[in-house]
Amino acid sequence: MAPVLTSLTPSSGPATTFASVVIAGSGFSNVGPLTVRFGTTATTFTIDSDTQITAISPTGTGTVNVTVRAELDGTSNALPYTYV
Repeated sequence: MAPVLTSLTPSSGPATTFASVVIAGSGFSNVGPLTVRFGTTATTFTIDSDTQITAISPTGTGTVNVTVRAELDGTSNALPYTYV
């Protein structure tokens, strides 16, 4: 089963500097390698638990979809992140 995202904290951040974003949900552990994307851009992250990831938002503009892809189980639902 693909990871499920329930919230981003914060759900917006600076366009020109990197920011820490906590992704809450489920299915983040024991599913093979993960990829976290802000729009089409993959970013660095830490898996804190099966229900939480801390990611670094890349620079960007507008509103993008954040997704988590588990190599073995597929891609999560998307949540919006807005650059301000």
